[in-house]
Amino acid sequence: MIRFENVSVRYDGQEHPALRDADFEVPEGELVLLVGPSGSGKSTLLGAVSGLVPHFTGGTLRGRVTVAGRDTRTHKPRELADVVGTVGQDPLAHFVTDTVEDELAYGMESMGTAPDVMRRRVEETLDLLGLTELRDRPIATLSGGQRQRVAIGSVLTPHPRVLVLDEPTSALDPAAAEEVLAVLQRLVHDLGTTVLMAEHRLERVVQYADQVLLLPGPGERPRLGEPGRIMADSPVRPPVVELGRLAGWSPLPLSVRDARRKAGPLRERLADAPRPAAPAPSDPDTPPVARLSGAGVRRGHIEALRRITLTLGPGETVALMGRNGAGKSTLLSALVGLVRPSEGTVRVGDAVPHRAKPRDLIRRVGLVPQEPRDLLHADTVAAECAAADRDAGAAPGTCRALVSDLLPGIADSTHPRDLSEGQRLVLALAVVLAARPPLLLLDEPTRGLDYAAKARLLTVLRALAADGHTIVLATHDVELAAELAHRVLILADGESVADGPAAEVVVASPSFAPQVAKVLGTGPWLTVAQVREALR
Repeated sequence: MIRFENVSVRYDGQEHPALRDADFEVPEGELVLLVGPSGSGKSTLLGAVSGLVPHFTGGTLRGRVTVAGRDTRTHKPRELADVVGTVGQDPLAHFVTDTVEDELAYGMESMGTAPDVMRRRVEETLDLLGLTELRDRPIATLSGGQRQRVAIGSVLTPHPRVLVLDEPTSALDPAAAEEVLAVLQRLVHDLGTTVLMAEHRLERVVQYADQVLLLPGPGERPRLGEPGRIMADSPVRPPVVELGRLAGWSPLPLSVRDARRKAGPLRERLADAPRPAAPAPSDPDTPPVARLSGAGVRRGHIEALRRITLTLGPGETVALMGRNGAGKSTLLSALVGLVRPSEGTVRVGDAVPHRAKPRDLIRRVGLVPQEPRDLLHADTVAAECAAADRDAGAAPGTCRALVSDLLPGIADSTHPRDLSEGQRLVLALAVVLAARPPLLLLDEPTRGLDYAAKARLLTVLRALAADGHTIVLATHDVELAAELAHRVLILADGESVADGPAAEVVVASPSFAPQVAKVLGTGPWLTVAQVREALR
């Protein structure tokens, strides 16, 4: 179905080719997972399948890519649209219409599909992706995860033979991600659809892959093979594989179920091991960094937040979790003054955020939004960092040093729009951190980040917390919450339904428990790092 014949792609001004000597074949009806570090060429490879590379992105493509017998060099993306459906990292870039139902129908309208067929396929897709209640909603009012499902649905309705997905679950809560992956499984197994998917959250998807395509790094040849064999040598691995390597299991498990079957001896070794130290609670006598008292936010007829009471102390890291649309982003917006509470109060220090002047607020609280481009306006990375240093009153080079620490290799002359989703997030985070605000808010901070970049981000955030900064992050990344959070606050329909130490809250919830906790059962173990330390 998909054939790469010695394919290399090089962009102007780049030292190494983005993709080098790719030579493999993907048969019909298989789910192939692309893995590799950020910048290894995953998005370029996906673009070569849909024809976006090089017809839309530019660059030089050598070799030959064929999809269902069509050569992508001689067939532009519009001539492949009936065969290949594509969802990129940014769902907003795909939308053409204003409402969910219209967006699902648009692709079929462009292809001249009969109205009765269009109607049936729209209904099928609404049911498949759990979008029925959103059919009449304006897309602008949807949460990030809801938009992701609509974007996936819009390419499913024309019934393409190949689906190309770039991080399809990155903005979804665990339950919604499982729904999407179940749909993809049905498409592969029942309809013979070929799925090519890049995803950094391997813990969610690797067990569903028929094959794994590893892109080791810039300029290195891709390798295609069975998931277990590729994962053993991959530089990026999910926690369950890392746990298997630590325990010496062979073959390495790819799912929690496989790992649990092997975990008996490891549980016995950990029974007498020292427990991981619980984070020290905030000093109640220290003035809080921020406080919400009975805060509520109404958006039209919708109560986005209801009666939220929350106190944030210095050095505390709090993870906001919950379904898409639960109110996590709204709570962050209230803390940074982007929305005005309809009831209750919100204070950051002694300031009321929605009344404070932006220049004063930037030194109190900083927000890295779901869409990093909202913070990026300059033409180069260097100019963006220089402007951030000026606005924050920081020493020249402060922002640029943060970018280099988090994600080495980004050139000063690079335009922010040419960065990957993960790289843009790192740049936006550096822009906000230049002011070193006491309160740092992050909305889905690991979206688009590989495991190495996430580890560097964790190091930076831990250092900030140790230095007294308060961090609040809205995330669907249960592994991030397990690694970083002191407290977890779970929201549902705008209300707080759980608030407590991370080890207690996430383990009590099947949806939000990390892989290590699921494998080892009840107990204090949340991360591979904790298990490694205990075994020492």
